[in-house]
Amino acid sequence: MPTSVTYSATLDVRRQTVLFLSALLHAERRRRGTRRGRRALGCFTQAVLILRWFCDGTRIRQLAADHRIGGTTAYRYLHEGIDVLAAHAPDLRQALNAAQQAGLTHINLDGILIATDRVATPGPNGADLWWSGKHKHHGGNIQIISAPDGRPLWVSDVRPGREHDMTCARHHGIVTALAVVRADLPTLADLGYEGAADVIHVPIKKKAGRRKLSDDEHTYNKLLRGLRGVGERANALLTVTFKALRRVSLDLWRIGKIIQAALVLLYREHEWTMSPSHDVIFSY
Repeated sequence: MPTSVTYSATLDVRRQTVLFLSALLHAERRRRGTRRGRRALGCFTQAVLILRWFCDGTRIRQLAADHRIGGTTAYRYLHEGIDVLAAHAPDLRQALNAAQQAGLTHINLDGILIATDRVATPGPNGADLWWSGKHKHHGGNIQIISAPDGRPLWVSDVRPGREHDMTCARHHGIVTALAVVRADLPTLADLGYEGAADVIHVPIKKKAGRRKLSDDEHTYNKLLRGLRGVGERANALLTVTFKALRRVSLDLWRIGKIIQAALVLLYREHEWTMSPSHDVIFSY
């Protein structure tokens, strides 16, 4: 008797998104000089494989079985898709320039931990490199800049989960970049970034020796929390839309490329347009 059941399923993405990714894959094959008929899957079918992994978090072994290809081939096809998508994500300067051109009132900065399988990689002081003491989980730290309505504008490369948000922000040059635009594009963040309070607007803490905050300070914190609360929607948009981001079992240093690829897919899926002046900068 057979030990498996065959059934039909629907991939919950727009056909235009599949065609977009298929076109990127076709262009990459032409760039590499891949000859016609040398691949096990066509570009459209490869795009479906990649989107199933992103959207549904389907295991590679299952994807390989469904498409009747080897596991190594399935991994290679997935990584090709991640790379061609991530190449279309904006860098930090481009994202900030686009936000300024759009006349945004402010931007939000937040960190997110992308969970991973357990790994044992000793850090500089012997501590587990990918273990986040804050989240009590292994993962990679990603910095996200979002618009006032919570739309993600930019995502960073990955840093080990043991690093704090402030450390990651400095490593990626975020603080320096935000200092350049702070006059007309304020940045809001939580107390994890209080080390850059001269550049980033963070809540006011009660100082040692003071019994309580003043009424004005309470009002400031309340307004800041209200604005930031909407901005935190960016994290949910990415992790809810793409199940693959809830736990990554690939090479941990690939997490940055994976979430950058997810950002590009998110814009395509929601039909958020890109700036006509630059094909990697999003317009609003």
